[in-house]
Parts: sequence; C-alpha cells; structure tokens
Amino acid sequence: MVPLNSTSFLLGLRCFSKRISNDSSRRHLSGSVKLCAGQLMRWCSRTSNTTKEHDNSSLILKHLIAKIKSTGPISVAEYMREVLTNPFTGYYYHRDALGAQGDFITSPEISQIFGELLGIWCVSEWMAAGKPKAFHLVELGPGRGTLASDVLRVFNQLGSVLRACEISVHLVEVSPKLSETQARLLTEGENCLMHDPTAAVYKSGVTKTGLPISWYKDLQDVPKGFAFYLAHEFFDVLPIHKFQKTKQGWREILIDIDPQSPEKLRFVLAPSATFASKTLIQRDDERDHVEICAEAGVIIHRLAGRITEDGGAALIADYGHNGTKTDTFRGFRGHQLHDVLTAPGTADLTADVDFRYLRQMTRGKVTTLGPISQREFLKNMGIDVRLQVLMKHTSDATTHRNLIEAYDMIMNPEKMGKRFKFFALLPQSRVISQEAKLEKRSSTASPIAGFSELQL
Repeated sequence: MVPLNSTSFLLGLRCFSKRISNDSSRRHLSGSVKLCAGQLMRWCSRTSNTTKEHDNSSLILKHLIAKIKSTGPISVAEYMREVLTNPFTGYYYHRDALGAQGDFITSPEISQIFGELLGIWCVSEWMAAGKPKAFHLVELGPGRGTLASDVLRVFNQLGSVLRACEISVHLVEVSPKLSETQARLLTEGENCLMHDPTAAVYKSGVTKTGLPISWYKDLQDVPKGFAFYLAHEFFDVLPIHKFQKTKQGWREILIDIDPQSPEKLRFVLAPSATFASKTLIQRDDERDHVEICAEAGVIIHRLAGRITEDGGAALIADYGHNGTKTDTFRGFRGHQLHDVLTAPGTADLTADVDFRYLRQMTRGKVTTLGPISQREFLKNMGIDVRLQVLMKHTSDATTHRNLIEAYDMIMNPEKMGKRFKFFALLPQSRVISQEAKLEKRSSTASPIAGFSELQL
C-alpha cells in the first residue's frame, strides 16, 4: 500500500480538479427543473400517455389479484418486485424514468461535479491500494449512464495518471430500455455493440473513450477482480419486507385483496409467523415496526466477499438511516406522495436504506465507513474547489447561475445535502488499526477520500 499524507492528498485533489475538463455547459438545472424540498427525493412529472399508463396499471393489478387468489396474500417484497421489475409490465423495465422528462431526477443529472468527484474517489483509492495494474469499474443500476459518463471523463482526463492501468466498465442493469439509453451515452450506439440476450453478458462493446464495456443483469455474472463498485440510488428500490411487533411477537405485513372492493388491494397482518419474520428480524431491534431488504443484504454480502478476495472498494450513495426509522415505504407520482397500493405500475416505489443492516450483512469481512451526509462527503472531496475552477473558466452569467443552483440543490441541508448518505466498504487492511498506530507511531493511514475531515 502506498502511504499518502493529508497534505499530498489535498494537493492531489486540487491538481485533479484543475486537470479535468472545465466545460461547465454540458449539464445544468434548467428553469423547468426547479424542485421544492418536498419533491427532491423522488421528483415526478407526468410525461407518459395517461391511457397507456392506465392500461398497464390494470394489467399489473389483474396479475396481482390473480396471484393472491391463487396463493394467498403476498409480501411487500413480492409486490415491489412485480410492480417495479416484472419483465412484461414492470415500472422500470420498459421506461426511462430519470431526468427532467422522466419521473425523478438524481444528483448526477443535476450537476456534473457529483460524478466527477466520485471518479476522483476511485482514482484516490486506486492510488492508496498501490496502483494495481487493472481494475473494473462496476455500477449497480446505472440509470441513464450519466454517473458512469462523468466518472469515465475523469479517467480520460487523468490518462497520464492511469496510463499503465487496464480499466474495464461493467454495468448491472435489468432494464432493456435503460441499457439502450446508457449505450447511446457511453458508446457509439447499439449498432456498434455485440448482443446476446441469452448470455450472462447480454451486451458488450467499447466506450467512447476506448474502454471495454459490458452489461449484465446480475452482479454474480460480473468477472471477479480488483474493482470499484458504485451504487447510486440503487438500494432504495430493492424489495423490502415489512414487519410489525405485536403481543404475539413479530408479524409480517402482507398485501391482500380488499373484501369490500375486489378490485383494490390492502395491507393485512400475517396471522402467524412467516419464514421472513422468523429469519430476518434482529433480536436486539427495539423498534415496533421494521423494514428489511433481504436482497440488499445478499448483495452487500457478495460485495464484501469480492472486496475481501480481490481488493477494491464499494461506494453507496442513497437516502436512508442508521437503523432508526420505521415506516418509510412510499410511492411518488405527479409531484405528490402516492398510495403505494393504488394504480400499481404508475408510480415509483421506494424505501429508505437501513445502513445498519447493510453493515451487519458484511459479517465483518470488510471495513465500513459512514453513513455520512452527502454534503459532508462532497465537501471532503473538494466540491468547493471544483466549483471555483468551473466558475473561473466561464464568464457567462447564466452558466454561473446554473452552477450555483446545481451546487445548492445537492449540498443544501434542506434539499439533498443532508437527506442523502454515503456509505463505503473497504478492505480491512485499508484502515490501520488503533493498536498498530500505537505500536508504530510513525505509521499513518492514507486519508480515505470523502470520509476524512479535510480543510481545503
């Protein structure tokens, strides 16, 4: 491991910020994308054809009712899985729900600086690991590919630093529609890619910057090796199980047909313990209502195993809590909160990420950092320095205003700055133990980008 002191790290951040392209006109908040604080987490707009949405919703509802009649009440996790990712009618499967013309907007879509700083984070950790000869950039749920595009632009701009390193790009995406959008942004287009819908690598080619790129539907299919895993607003849409504490013990909350209205759904309490309530609840949990995402636990466990065996790191950015919140399951549609059981398939379904649960699911294989607020992480990464560089290289008043508005959107504690959290998985060897520090007072751990309090 190559040691870096805080001073050299700060100088490196400043150097990286100056060497990255100063084009600030590529993306900004337009006047039509002004969001109020209550709409930031899942910003919705009605852009789809109303009739088409109604028909799709009716198909999903009929499918769910038939399933419940056949097998009995279903878990919230099964409901979310059907509504969001069913291959035929799923909310995410056949639509691009991101951006100003979609159903919600995310930090990478608002400001290019966000993705640039995550790119610098990867480079910083690569250097701290001793500059391995190769690494994978893996993104889970890449959306429109905007974050990956910004990260790859940083890699390209820092080509002199990374010139001896072989980099490959791996995107885990289940949506055919979104994978097409990603391909248009990151490559020369679908016609330049190889396609095999039945293979683990269902699409592959070369990025615009000349790096090999591949698409997968499952993390397990991504080749192992030293890798940086990015997951931005990925875990919040994974299916959750909901549980309620009763006098008889924990009971799972299920979804059933409303007997008063056969075309509607309702929440019910399982009459007895289910397999999920027996196996997922932590005995020391003192809350009376708990949401657990078992799928997230599996993914985190796999990431921890990969990082332990092959090296690298994972950086997760999402809204969530540290094991304190209870009922966070909600839907958003048309700028407003939407009943999660009404018109399934027409609204985004989401739940806050429980970072304490993710930490537990690493089983101690890796070191975990965070969660810390997005504001704190980006401050530590030097967002103010990067903003000053962009402002300095443009005299256009409109561009200045757009840069400041985007900065405010992702940093303001009343907007995205406090609500969104950053959480990292790193090899245990990355952080020198306190005992080692005491034994070797001359040893200093390399500052971990974003999670170290740095004075710029």
